[in-house]
Amino acid sequence: MRFLRRLEVVTDVAAFIGILIIVPLILGMVYEVLSRYIFSAPTFWAYELGYMMMGAIFVLGMAYALKVRQHVTVDLIHGALGPRAKAAVNILGYCVFIPCVAWLTYALWGYTLRAYTGGELSGQSAWNPQIWPYRVVLTIGFLVFLLQVLIEFAKNWIALFTNDATEI
Repeated sequence: MRFLRRLEVVTDVAAFIGILIIVPLILGMVYEVLSRYIFSAPTFWAYELGYMMMGAIFVLGMAYALKVRQHVTVDLIHGALGPRAKAAVNILGYCVFIPCVAWLTYALWGYTLRAYTGGELSGQSAWNPQIWPYRVVLTIGFLVFLLQVLIEFAKNWIALFTNDATEI
């Protein structure tokens, strides 16, 4: 379990970076509102910066939400089960979920590489920045999420075959 907790530091760091991104997002949006409504001079970059930062915040926080059990569960059924039964149900779910998240992470990596090698631009505004840095963040977020899913699988596996169900 100590090894798993050390791996979870990656999740904590990703979530902390996501938290830090909130500050420039707020500052950028406040600047946009002031610029647009007080000075009648809207920015050409605020929309894209906003969706990119918001996307980064969400994707970097996904793994942390899983770690602290803030994702949706069917508590009516899950809550009625004992610790080992919960672990067994979770393991079955992760057996389906892990390949999906792994495939999505792999696909995002290819999507990012194509954007980088092709010089793809966002195409969403007059700013029109290179899109690959944003896609790198998306890929990293899903990679961290995959790591946390594997950690949760391991915790449930340990709980299933030992009496240590404190982690699930």
